[in-house]
Amino acid sequence: MQSIKKVGIFTSGGDAPGMNACIRASVRTALHAGKSVVGVYHGYQGMIDSNFEEMSSRSVSNIIQLGGTILKTARCKAFRTKEGRQQAYDNIKTAGIDGLIAIGGDGTFTGAEIFSREHNIPVVCIPGTIDNDLYGSDFTLGYDTATNTVIEAIDKIRDTAASHDRLFFVEVMGRDSGCIALNAGIAGGAEAILLPEKATAIQDLCSQLEIAAKGNKASTIVIVAEGEKNGGAYNVAKAVKDRFDFYDTKVTILGHLQRGGSPSSFDRVLASRLGFAAVRHLLAGSTRVMVGLWGNEIRTTPLEEALNNKAFKLSEDMLEMVEVLSI
Repeated sequence: MQSIKKVGIFTSGGDAPGMNACIRASVRTALHAGKSVVGVYHGYQGMIDSNFEEMSSRSVSNIIQLGGTILKTARCKAFRTKEGRQQAYDNIKTAGIDGLIAIGGDGTFTGAEIFSREHNIPVVCIPGTIDNDLYGSDFTLGYDTATNTVIEAIDKIRDTAASHDRLFFVEVMGRDSGCIALNAGIAGGAEAILLPEKATAIQDLCSQLEIAAKGNKASTIVIVAEGEKNGGAYNVAKAVKDRFDFYDTKVTILGHLQRGGSPSSFDRVLASRLGFAAVRHLLAGSTRVMVGLWGNEIRTTPLEEALNNKAFKLSEDMLEMVEVLSI
């Protein structure tokens, strides 16, 4: 493999708190190693459009505390075609980019894996998604911040729920992963949690709520992951309301609130460690790998392995704990 002289850095897919801290660490690590750095705006779409900018150390000043991504992000249908990827490759070679750092989720990783194999360009990926659903890292960038955002919202909803003796259904992000729902639900003292990985019948939920009602609880909160099998918070709330007319039922959809905001201390440190490690591995000759946190160590996982394995398995102990602690 030829020595890499110019590193391209981009973010793709959904934004996540900590991406800017990761960009900062990646840029400065590459510059410290004597390499040039190019920021690719709008992810894979930016490669196709030649939307590049040379980056200096000052380009990433005062961004470690910012949510979102200064390099922007976009979905790109054209990159899914061989012709689109060829155009992207031609453009990055013209720009002199000979190695890539990709920050994003499984869609970003899939594109990077295919692109690298087709055009033999080195790429190292960094897991940036609030869903925490990538194999090869105990935590992904943005997950900690998003979970804390949900917990803060639950605490505030609990105040008004208790004031009015209300039953609140709070829908959180998680189309395929229940990480945010399960952990925020436990931390927020939820009476029940509905997850995409585990089908929960309305009758079972009603049984749990009946126990809560008999305990004369002043407030009841049910956390619903958006991908759970009953069709989301509004459908679940309607089904419960039809069975319990004594509940004053409300629904709150947190939505993209969970993606924004200043990253937590944990996410800033994790982002810095992953950005630093990704560039080091790229310059050392690694390609088609993801850097991730295992315990307290940064390790690499082949992209193929990261994409073909399920990251999050529900803890039966945690599920049981939800029911036990809700009495």
